[in-house]
Amino acid sequence: MPEILKSYVEDRWFAPETGLVDIASAIDGHVVARASTAGIDFAAVVAHARTIGGPALRALTFHQRAAMLKAIAEHLTAHKEELYRIAADTGATRRDNWIDIDGGIGTLFAYASRGRRELPSERFVIDGDTEGLSKGGSFVGLHVLTPLAGVAVHINAFNFPTWGMLEKLAPAILAGVPVITKPATQTAYVAGAVVRLIVEAAILPAGALQFLAGSTGDLLDHLTGQDIVSFTGSAETSDRLRSHKAISEKAVRFVAERDSLNAAVLGPDAVPGTPEFDLFLKEVIREMTVKAGQKCTAIRRVIVPRQQQHAVVDGLKAALAAIAPGDPRDEATRLGALASATQRAAVCDAVRELGTEAEIVLGGADAPGGAGAFMAPVLLLAADPLHGDKIHRVEAFGPVATVMPYDTLEDAVALVAKGEGSLVASVFTYDPAVAEQLIFGIAPWHGRLLIVDRDCAKESTGHGSPLPALVHGGPGRAGGGEELGGLRSVFHYMQRTALQGSPQRLATLTGRWTKGAAAPVAAEHPFRRNFEGLAIGDSVETPAREISLADIEHFADFTGDKFYAHMDEAAARANPFFPGRVAHGYLILSFAAGLFVDPAPGPLLANYGLDNLRFLKPVSPGDTIRVRLTVKEKRAARAPEYGEVRWDVEVFNQNDETVARYDLLTMSARQAA
Repeated sequence: MPEILKSYVEDRWFAPETGLVDIASAIDGHVVARASTAGIDFAAVVAHARTIGGPALRALTFHQRAAMLKAIAEHLTAHKEELYRIAADTGATRRDNWIDIDGGIGTLFAYASRGRRELPSERFVIDGDTEGLSKGGSFVGLHVLTPLAGVAVHINAFNFPTWGMLEKLAPAILAGVPVITKPATQTAYVAGAVVRLIVEAAILPAGALQFLAGSTGDLLDHLTGQDIVSFTGSAETSDRLRSHKAISEKAVRFVAERDSLNAAVLGPDAVPGTPEFDLFLKEVIREMTVKAGQKCTAIRRVIVPRQQQHAVVDGLKAALAAIAPGDPRDEATRLGALASATQRAAVCDAVRELGTEAEIVLGGADAPGGAGAFMAPVLLLAADPLHGDKIHRVEAFGPVATVMPYDTLEDAVALVAKGEGSLVASVFTYDPAVAEQLIFGIAPWHGRLLIVDRDCAKESTGHGSPLPALVHGGPGRAGGGEELGGLRSVFHYMQRTALQGSPQRLATLTGRWTKGAAAPVAAEHPFRRNFEGLAIGDSVETPAREISLADIEHFADFTGDKFYAHMDEAAARANPFFPGRVAHGYLILSFAAGLFVDPAPGPLLANYGLDNLRFLKPVSPGDTIRVRLTVKEKRAARAPEYGEVRWDVEVFNQNDETVARYDLLTMSARQAA
């Protein structure tokens, strides 16, 4: 009997009884599962996320949320073979499902790591530096990011039921926003298996994750300006969602990743026999056959120099003709099935439409017989692509691509731009001038660009692989959104707010000292205090030290830095920045450290760097320097034995003018539990 897919709402599994839709196997057409959301109270689902899930997540720090993502990733890793078995009925090969399943789990790991490394152990983020807003310095401003007090509704595509769900889930949970995820019904049984594993692991707090196996019903009617909708799918559905009354009238945030006629461009220097030509053919073939071409990032337009079009077409035809679709459960299969017979029919219709502007040189528009959704590769050639319309507008979401010749690099740029916005394009060239003209010509139409040559090919992740650290999204036809992009995608789920007030007030609120806030001189040197004993604003002021000409010359001899500004009086005076010979900047840093460092062993374990270093005024022989060292910010580190301390270091001369300023980064021991 087919599985009846259950939704997970209000922290319980809901089994539908009516409105069930059959979901067929892409391999042989048998019914894998049945799904429906009939009977679900969507208003209650949203309310549960807002009142239960949201407060629970917002009560946690970024580090605690990151730890949950890591734990989920580890749990899914331990059970991923079960997911591989279930996902075979989507028509994807094991290699295809590695991208989906391991790729999704890897995204969780990536955001867990980034959250621990780059976000504070707090519930908010300080965004940027403090801005002075008054002459006397008593009124300042800064920006903070805080989680939205709403819900993230994720509507996902059929082609990546695991990765597509997890790449949205990770940044939302890390931001502190509960998720209602709705996969495409076609492959919802895979997403449902992933959610079941997450629920069984009991890692997330109540209300943090809900799952809909079927229609969204009137879900969107209950959203407000504190909510966000993230969608992956067709432009038609995206437009319908974007114009939904609740989204348009209540300013619900909307992120879309949709249709994208991505291109691969072969440079004129990449002729047959060059590594770049061979790499180009290999990448086009891979993008046409991985996931049976059902990737939002797949290469649809193959843009080549006119003099190379026949070599490219012949090379692609020879390779693709040898790749026959087959059972994805067979390890030898390179090309699996499309996700459904309906999807195959849609691809065939698109090929017919493309065929009105381009010649079909391999394969055809007729669907093969049989219960499975198999389809052989189709290659087209458009002789006059600059005057084409459908070839730049119609996406055949399967193993289909169109070769488009160009005469000049300007024509190549124009061809790429006719896609009106794409997720990704690749450029294959070893010529720096060609790379520059193509990349900066097509950059405005893309979220990501890959430059492939013999130097990076071995380690390149390829045209079709979005990475957690980089933008996944694109302008125009591609939807204008960013589903990934490191912390940028986390911040989509947060509100940026400007805070204005006194330096002391903002320092107290944010836990980050700023100039003008209280900086009491500690009775004990701060380096003698452990992490818990340090308070924001604790400071130490050092005695002064004179810098002599002998110091400068000794430093030059010892280090080998004999730059003329330190050694030649006449040349230094001729320099517009210096009054004569001056001290080395690194001499100032070294002498400053000598003034404020407490030499005895203690809780301060290590200095691991400087940030924001600026030399603001030259120091001449005979000048004196002194230092004020202030605890600026504290962060819990990955290891429980120590914490990270950021110190504000300001170096003054004898006239109380600032000659240097920077942030010192140290590790301090924590109090034993």
